[in-house]
Amino acid sequence: MWNHTDDARDVVVVTGAGGMGTAVARRLGSGRTLVLADASREQLDRVVDALRAEGYDARGVLTDVSDRASVEKLARTAADAGRLTAVVHTAGVSAATASVRTILDVDLLGTVYVIEAFEKVAVRGTSLVCVASMAGHMASISAKDESDLATAPAAELLALDPVTALGDDAVAAYILAKRANLVRVQAAALAWSRRGARVNSISPGVIATAMAKAEADGESGEHMLKMIDACGAGRPGTPGEIADAVAFLTGPQAQYITGTDLLVDGGQAAWLHRHMRHG
Repeated sequence: MWNHTDDARDVVVVTGAGGMGTAVARRLGSGRTLVLADASREQLDRVVDALRAEGYDARGVLTDVSDRASVEKLARTAADAGRLTAVVHTAGVSAATASVRTILDVDLLGTVYVIEAFEKVAVRGTSLVCVASMAGHMASISAKDESDLATAPAAELLALDPVTALGDDAVAAYILAKRANLVRVQAAALAWSRRGARVNSISPGVIATAMAKAEADGESGEHMLKMIDACGAGRPGTPGEIADAVAFLTGPQAQYITGTDLLVDGGQAAWLHRHMRHG
């Protein structure tokens, strides 16, 4: 069997060991050192064991993305493992199962921590993809508030007016957090470009994962299912389709793409913007 040293290997990091994260790991991980991060030790061990059984060089790093120090440790661990090729941030929570504070800590601040920690260790050719959401395209906030969300230091984000105005509305918090993901990626692109690296986001629509099932079983489930039919998609997306989009954005065909968002939603955002409101 071919012997290798870690520094000869490309390294792929995936945060979140759920449906999307596992699909991305399988899509990008062949022949590379695969660093998988999750806040659940049980979930992490289960997925890492499954990937190793399939021949992947996978290792797990217990990581709480809402904790800056935890994310920075993950970034250092990944950088020490070889050449950092791709970082895919799928870890997150949904409005159906999380409180406003948890959504802000994980979805908003967690993404900021990932962008900032991995920018410090990015090398020429590193590509970060943050999984946002179609919900981010539904936000209605002022240009000033959006600018503040894009550029305010992490320590000041939760004190911004659009954040303090959320109250206990988890759906509004999720929409705002995902909008923040999009604009933080835009604002970070320059610093990443100066390192010869790229940063983009993906906005999935309804994807067939455990998280989506929890939403479908919740209060907004009926509306979500009707929207899939109304927009013409007729079905949810699959984790594999998200993995394909990630593979494109982290691959050689996308070297001139940075600081932008790719909607992978079966046309749901287009329907909401151009048909539901004007029909």
